[in-house]
Amino acid sequence: MPQINAERWNAVEQLVDHFYETDQVPAIALQVMVEEASRSYFKGRQRVSDERESLREDAIFLVASITKPIVVLGVLKLLEAGDLLLGDRVKRFIPEFGCAGKHGITIRHLMTHTSGLPDMLPNNRELRSANAPLSEFVKQICQIAPDEPPGRMVQYQSSGIAILAEVIQRVTGQTCAEYLTQVLFEPLEMRDTSLGVPGEWSTGNQPKIDRITEIRIPEELNIEPHWGWNSPYWRGFGAPWGGLFTTPSDLANLVKMLQQGGRYRQQQIFSPRTLEEATRNQLNNIPGLSKSARQGKGWGLGWQIVTPANSDYYGDLLSPNAYGHGGATGTVLWIDPRLQASAIILTTQPQEPHGRFLARISNTIVATIEQ
Repeated sequence: MPQINAERWNAVEQLVDHFYETDQVPAIALQVMVEEASRSYFKGRQRVSDERESLREDAIFLVASITKPIVVLGVLKLLEAGDLLLGDRVKRFIPEFGCAGKHGITIRHLMTHTSGLPDMLPNNRELRSANAPLSEFVKQICQIAPDEPPGRMVQYQSSGIAILAEVIQRVTGQTCAEYLTQVLFEPLEMRDTSLGVPGEWSTGNQPKIDRITEIRIPEELNIEPHWGWNSPYWRGFGAPWGGLFTTPSDLANLVKMLQQGGRYRQQQIFSPRTLEEATRNQLNNIPGLSKSARQGKGWGLGWQIVTPANSDYYGDLLSPNAYGHGGATGTVLWIDPRLQASAIILTTQPQEPHGRFLARISNTIVATIEQ
């Protein structure tokens, strides 16, 4: 049975301490699970420049693109309910989407980043500067032309996840945030998790909003503070591609469910078969992809499949069937079925494009595992 070597775990904590004490990373929270054992470690401060308040053990993080596979899980609940198929064209649910060369884009294309859509809208910065609502982003995504026909290329695209959130709203009549709370966060007892910061987090004697960590914004991105990651606008926006607020312990409940074939406590949240499909490389199912596209970064349904081509964020030691997702705010979540291990690493230091801090921590975590 795999287990964590206590002496080697000290090396993980020492590396985290080094990143903090040299001010390379303002805050780091770890939640590592190996078989039935778990370890957590918190180091840093709640606010980037405030030494007086240490990182809380109930700190809430903006996890950025880890949001994406969670939105996809929401759509997979609709698949299990018989409301849609992976091969359904998106225009079936959003008629106005089916224009400008997007007629053939399917739900599977959006989940696997093979739709040909751009990552962001060309006027993304202008929309944020105007504090535009999510509905305006969706409207404009429906109007644009893809960079390539669907199924021809693998191109990471936040815009496609925005459209999946709109599919959820068209099918259920609920916002994506409301739906995810109902079908995922409440059943999984993720009580400190929300897509966007809800109004009630600002109320009461101990408002949850005080637990949200501040992200250190790189100088090149600190152009418009009123719409940055720490701004009230972005916190309330609830971007389906990157607006999830959560804690390591809440995410650990989601991970447990994934590792247990869709089961959490006494509830079967997903069919094991659904999760098998979601966490295997889907690119072989896209007939128009080139050989080189298939040999790059692998994609399941929302989840990135760890391959030799994508050690970014995940380090160098995970098994070939591991899967997970990273986030631009300096976060990564990975699950390795072969090692029977998982890790949640949340920081407040953006690490694009290679996530070196995250990858180095991942390597030290894997090195603690004894078979």
